[in-house]
Amino acid sequence: MYSLAQLKRGLAEPHQVLRELNRLYHTRGRRRTNAAGVDVFAEDWDNLVILDACRYDTFERRHDLPGRLESRQSRGSHTSEFLESNVAGRDLRDTVYVTASPMYYRNREDLDAEFHEVVNVWKEGGWHEEYRTVMPETVADFASEAAGRFPDKRLVVHFLQPHYPFVGETGREHFDLDSLAFEWDAVKRGEIGVSDEVVREAFEENLDVALPHVERLMRTLSGRTVVTSDHGQVIGERSRPIPIREYGHPVGTYIDELVTVPWLVFDNGPRKEIRAGEPEDAGEVEGEAAGGGDERDGSARGDGEVDELVEDRLESLGYR
Repeated sequence: MYSLAQLKRGLAEPHQVLRELNRLYHTRGRRRTNAAGVDVFAEDWDNLVILDACRYDTFERRHDLPGRLESRQSRGSHTSEFLESNVAGRDLRDTVYVTASPMYYRNREDLDAEFHEVVNVWKEGGWHEEYRTVMPETVADFASEAAGRFPDKRLVVHFLQPHYPFVGETGREHFDLDSLAFEWDAVKRGEIGVSDEVVREAFEENLDVALPHVERLMRTLSGRTVVTSDHGQVIGERSRPIPIREYGHPVGTYIDELVTVPWLVFDNGPRKEIRAGEPEDAGEVEGEAAGGGDERDGSARGDGEVDELVEDRLESLGYR
């Protein structure tokens, strides 16, 4: 059933109705996962590096990282779907999750997963106030510190780039980083005032900014590291079966641009001897890595204040 607000939005924005029809086609009206997608925790790796919203063809064209590049299908076209279909209800006490994205924290109760530890970089001093995101060098620093503390745990490292905000040269030139007005639907409606080509270049430069720090981390981590993405990205490509132009990464839309992701395998020294351990005080441990960010970390805040911080961070990343 749809809420009254959703019905009113559909009448005001017919594109949303067509998007919903495409979603119903891809999910068969019930599934919140791409059935062809890979179960990332069933794959063979010691360290999993996630580049948020990085589609395969962009990565293939622009990366120069060491390792063997393959592709996989993601289980979702949105971070929330990726987490729900890979993490929900799982015993992951052999895994430490270092994440720049607030999406896990927002959905943590529904996901009901059990990690050994979750390091919320966005909350633990890693948020960059000027760029309104977590910069890749900060994520790499936190991940290196976590790898040193937990040498016998699988490590998942979730970078935000190439996800908006745009922090490369084109992004800084054409987009107001102080504004929270950016939405992918606003790009579709032509309200941003730049061409798709400019948006695409700004987006791809976000990947360029992240890759050197990803490589630095890869060469630091021991064992088998896989670099992948939670989902892809569309900037004007057509969806299906209704061929509307799409932008961003709408939920439940399993077209190639949104679910075909990189899977780069790099071996560096001996494999880890992975052992499960009892969960630590996940997400509340102060990060020791240099963040260069915000003093407004969530460690001393009440639950309500942290929830407000989560929504503030997600709004900065273009979520409404």
